[in-house]
Amino acid sequence: MTIQPDSVAGLSRQEIERRLTDWPITGIGLHPGGSNYVFVVRLADEDDEIYAIYKPAAGERPLRDFPYGTLHNREWSAYLLADALGWPAVPPTVVREGPHGIGSVQLFIDADFKKHYFNLRDDRLDDYTPIAMFDVLINNADRKGGACLLDADGQLWAVDHGLTFNPLARRRTVMFEFNGEPYPEDLLLALQQLITALQDETHDLRNKLDAALEDQEFESLIRRAKDMISAGTFPILDPDWNVPWPMI
Repeated sequence: MTIQPDSVAGLSRQEIERRLTDWPITGIGLHPGGSNYVFVVRLADEDDEIYAIYKPAAGERPLRDFPYGTLHNREWSAYLLADALGWPAVPPTVVREGPHGIGSVQLFIDADFKKHYFNLRDDRLDDYTPIAMFDVLINNADRKGGACLLDADGQLWAVDHGLTFNPLARRRTVMFEFNGEPYPEDLLLALQQLITALQDETHDLRNKLDAALEDQEFESLIRRAKDMISAGTFPILDPDWNVPWPMI
């Protein structure tokens, strides 16, 4: 069963962001199974509607390695970064007030939730390369097998980026197939262009990320991008140490 109106497919990213930001939330339901409070929300305006995932800061469970009340900004920062790079596909995300206070609001993706990394990787491993590379850049501490959604058109969407950007957190992923593999040249070129933007004090992306992240986190982002270009290959991670739980 799908809930997102077909009309959403024809909207621009900017229009989706506008609706997520401006349209009133007219319906809300708790999404089961999350460690934090996650809601599926309906936003409506006159005769149209759109569905999204709402993660209020007030619903965060305190964590040992991430400052409380910051996960929504990390979700937004990951989207801004992916949008600037052109990869991977991250659903449009904004930060706004909702029924339970400030939080991230991300476009809901109608997906086959029986599909995940472990039963897709044999046929689509190359499609996961930008996601795995993105996780190195943002220092993702929670890339579970189910944190990539496959929609009806075959598009892979990377989601769930709250545990990111903290330079002191342990990177955790299920994508160990990329250990030691070379980064694609076109993605490295995009990283170099990103570094230029992040070092430009007049650039909109720099100013947004600088405001959303701590100074150390922003500086570490630039350093990781430079290190990735210098290394040219994915890091070697330990499947006993660098693994999320649960894995799906």
